Amino acid sequence: MANTYYGTGRRKSSVARVHLVPGSGKITINKRDIDDYIGMETLKTIIRQPLVATNTNDKYDVNVNVTGGGLTGQSGAIRHGIARALLTVDSDFRPTLKKAGFLTRDSRMKERKKYGLKKARKASQFSKR
Repeated sequence: MANTYYGTGRRKSSVARVHLVPGSGKITINKRDIDDYIGMETLKTIIRQPLVATNTNDKYDVNVNVTGGGLTGQSGAIRHGIARALLTVDSDFRPTLKKAGFLTRDSRMKERKKYGLKKARKASQFSKR
């Protein structure tokens, strides 16, 4: 492949492996078009944000392999991966992407379940007798 730029994005339990290839701006997620994979328009705009911020939305085709989590977590992971891949394209994009917050990994994860409890923090109802 000619000039492939790679970036890994993560959010919650989702991991996105993003490849940027010079092209017309087509976004493919898990070998499906973005319109087929994601139905909500807000999530599509979240995915396109780094490309719009750097004015490269019609210069690169985006090929994504994403696993884990739901659609919101996956779209956040894709955005993070695209931003990281754009850094390998041109390091001058760093201030723009950093200021917009696209390079920061959202570290909020699901808290693990503890023994003796029903969920992470939910306990059974207390009764004195």
